[in-house]
Amino acid sequence: MIRSLKLSATLLTLALASITFAAGDTPYSVKSTIKIGGDGRWDYVTVNPSTHLLYVTRSTHTQVIDPSSGKVTADIAGGAGLHGVALVPSANRGFLTDGKGAQLIVFDMQSNEVLGKVAAADDADGIIYDAGSDRVLVACGDAAQLLVLDPKPEVKSLSVEKVDLGGKPEFLAADGKGRAFVDLQDKNQIAVVDLKSKSVVNRWDIGEGKSPTGLAIDPDKGHLFIGCRNQKLIVLNTADGKVLGDVAIGKGNDACAFDAPYALASCGDGTLAVIKESDDGKWTAMQTGTATGARTAALDPSTHEIYLPTADFDPPKEGQRRPTAKPGTFKIVVVERE
Repeated sequence: MIRSLKLSATLLTLALASITFAAGDTPYSVKSTIKIGGDGRWDYVTVNPSTHLLYVTRSTHTQVIDPSSGKVTADIAGGAGLHGVALVPSANRGFLTDGKGAQLIVFDMQSNEVLGKVAAADDADGIIYDAGSDRVLVACGDAAQLLVLDPKPEVKSLSVEKVDLGGKPEFLAADGKGRAFVDLQDKNQIAVVDLKSKSVVNRWDIGEGKSPTGLAIDPDKGHLFIGCRNQKLIVLNTADGKVLGDVAIGKGNDACAFDAPYALASCGDGTLAVIKESDDGKWTAMQTGTATGARTAALDPSTHEIYLPTADFDPPKEGQRRPTAKPGTFKIVVVERE
């Protein structure tokens, strides 16, 4: 429950919502905290389900972490403002988004050697690999574009195709059947992209959700889970864009995940929202505590463990909007499922 809200306002919100928010135990709890340290801020974390290694961007370098030992096994240098990582095991390649450099950095997944760079677009940010289309997809915020990249040619021959989105994207998901869904922060919409024609085929409003950030998909049931900065998670039907409802989540969401039958939303206020559909078609949300600043997350589908990067913080200084991370305190909070 969001403690900063007054009880009366909370009850009113829940009465009006089509999805209920329930307090209670969740099947997820904090298992451990891995102390990593090192310099640089962080953004997205990505997990390799085969090796269970974590890839965490740290602004100008990327740490590869073995959560079983808590050790940094490699450190990939390069980048001016790194955001996300996409892994393509079939090509033995990883791709890093460098927003400030408007480029993608390509590395070898075995040696972690940088293989080269590919020109992208301004503010290259969220990135995924869609196995269904065998393409790397990149959301570029300031450029208002989706980039589509075949990851397998020689690095010097790699090039991107650009799709104009008509709004600034944050993150994206794919259904594995030729469609990508991209949240547009400034439009409060989902842009639906046909990956074959490289065109936007639909734009769906997301109801009461504002400034969408996190995004995850249940491709089997056709549910899209959209975490928003106004402390709502919107559930959308991927067939027609119908809003199935909304649920209260914590403050500062930056990532969502799907771990059947649960949708998850990690929030910077130190909460992890756990959302489930009931037999009557309604949705119930609960929260479990994580750690302040743990706003991004990655799910290992083979272990059902969730990894949330964060750090220890000093209180915000006068005029600062966010608290300052204490040097050397970077860590990974590990959440396990019963």
